[in-house]
Amino acid sequence: MRVLVFSKTAGYRHASIPAGIEAIRELGSAHGFAVTATEEAFTASSYDVVVFLSTSGEVLDAAQRAAFESYVENGGGYVGVHAAADTGYGWPWYGELVGAWFDRHPEIQRARFVTEDATHPATAHLPPVWTRTDELYDFRTNPRGRVRVLQTLDESSYTGGRMGADHPITWCHPQGRGRAFYTGLGHTAESYADPAFRALLLGAIRYAAGVLPAA
Repeated sequence: MRVLVFSKTAGYRHASIPAGIEAIRELGSAHGFAVTATEEAFTASSYDVVVFLSTSGEVLDAAQRAAFESYVENGGGYVGVHAAADTGYGWPWYGELVGAWFDRHPEIQRARFVTEDATHPATAHLPPVWTRTDELYDFRTNPRGRVRVLQTLDESSYTGGRMGADHPITWCHPQGRGRAFYTGLGHTAESYADPAFRALLLGAIRYAAGVLPAA
């Protein structure tokens, strides 16, 4: 399995990006897959999965967008982490791929993450309620109905959430013949040292690559 980590930013740049790259490299070393990291133009067809790691803004030109669309629609894997939802606002296909675009967030704080689907390889290891600290995204739309929701945020456990009682934060879905996965987690560098979060990323990558079934 070959994984590309793409972390180009044209907007806000997360200080946790190096920690994220290192965590995925270490997952690759431990679990037998090759990891390449870039912020330059890439040929997606050389990889089984492309991870958009806290990308931001408009990061691909028209030709690169068309090539990436073809890659996913024809069987490629996509994993979006955190600010990957703060990317490509002028690219309707990407909005469908990521599932929902970022809207806003309150201050970083502890919150309860509810495991809605414990059969997916990215969330099967998690407790029913996982309490952790992160930057908690609200999205412009609720993706439920278009995606398979894996985790939700319990807005009663923190202050400033504006999506209400149904607040998806991690999900997946097929995209053409490919697979897409997104998680809003991963703002802090500390996230990438957390074995539970690393296991979520590993399950996401394996799912997107088609190595593991969704259930």
